[in-house]
Amino acid sequence: MKYYSLNKKAPNTTFEDAVVRGLAPDKGLYFPESITPLDASFFETIEDKSNTEIAYEAIKQFIVPEIPEDVLKTIIEETLNFDFPVVDINENISTLELFHGPTMAFKDVGARFMARCLGYFNKTNTNNVTVLVATSGDTGGAVANGFLGVKGVNVVILYPSGKVSDIQEKQLTTLGKNITALEVDGVFDDCQDMVKRAFMDEALTSKMQLTSANSINIARWLPQLFYYMFAYKQLKSKHKDIAFSVPSGNFGNICAGMVAQKLGLPIKHFIAANNANDTVVNYMATQSYNPKPSVQTISNAMDVGNPSNFIRILELHDNNFEALQANLSSYSYTDDETKAALLELYNDFTYVADPHGAVGYLGAKAYLENNDAHVVFLETAHPTKFLDIVEDVIRENVDLPPQIEAVMDKEKVAVAISSYEELKDFLLK
Repeated sequence: MKYYSLNKKAPNTTFEDAVVRGLAPDKGLYFPESITPLDASFFETIEDKSNTEIAYEAIKQFIVPEIPEDVLKTIIEETLNFDFPVVDINENISTLELFHGPTMAFKDVGARFMARCLGYFNKTNTNNVTVLVATSGDTGGAVANGFLGVKGVNVVILYPSGKVSDIQEKQLTTLGKNITALEVDGVFDDCQDMVKRAFMDEALTSKMQLTSANSINIARWLPQLFYYMFAYKQLKSKHKDIAFSVPSGNFGNICAGMVAQKLGLPIKHFIAANNANDTVVNYMATQSYNPKPSVQTISNAMDVGNPSNFIRILELHDNNFEALQANLSSYSYTDDETKAALLELYNDFTYVADPHGAVGYLGAKAYLENNDAHVVFLETAHPTKFLDIVEDVIRENVDLPPQIEAVMDKEKVAVAISSYEELKDFLLK
């Protein structure tokens, strides 16, 4: 499989090169040259397959033979060593819980998968690779945990000061070893802009190998297609059309779901559930894409004003707005509406959600007002990662799981920066 840049000004390349580079030389996102649908029998018998078997068949065309089949199977087994349960909320709505991994966020899968791919490619490399990543919340912890101790890889995480939850901050600032956290005086967009600027800075890239572990990286983005396969496996017996409501920030997760759809997974529709950061909502209403500064919300992992992966979504629909409109709906919700949804889920269904899942639930309800389907909303983080918000809304104490308790008493270690020049100086030193 070859990969091309969506800016169309760079040569096509290999999976390894796409993973190691992160961005193409023309600063475009990499995209696979082809997506070959799986045989219909794969989906007809999906209930008989293990999650690792499903994941291997779904992703091998994008990776083998650059990573041999036996190595890829091991990578998948090590990545998927936790559960992905579907929980029914009511007759027409379920949630897919993606928070049972080591950092209790959906990004654990992509981070662990990418770390193992990069570790394989780097095993004979004498030069260190620096993974440079911006986080609005959960990416940082997942990447830190996934890459901890990986040979030849240093990880530098930029996060906005005061704009991630206390637990999220602990998860990305307490590991040490090859992980460094940079606390940025700004918002997520400032962190992301610094990372993008670093990739374009030849004074940096000529002296060190930089790559990204955000969902712009092909190895972080593609494994998210597994979630949709796993949900379908559990819901196939309902014999109803399935739609997915995805809490969306940088749009990598929902975009990976659309790849699963291209592989033949029978998905009726996608709902991009957004908070006040409504760039895509406005695009779907006006056909005019106008990025804007991010707005801080209680669902902070979605506080993205210019979602990087939306260009991949356009590519998947051949840049045809009518095709996209037929496959995607998008809604945005305020913090007050999100809190009301948290309370409704708890009071009416005894389900404790996190703010991102609550936004997904609202998107599911909105879609069902005019459509018939079974809608799965994605629960992307454990509610205790947003403990203050959740407990304040439902007026109940939520028990801390072991993964969260393990970091609560650790000491935060972070380097404060406020400009790109400070980031550059840090990297060069």
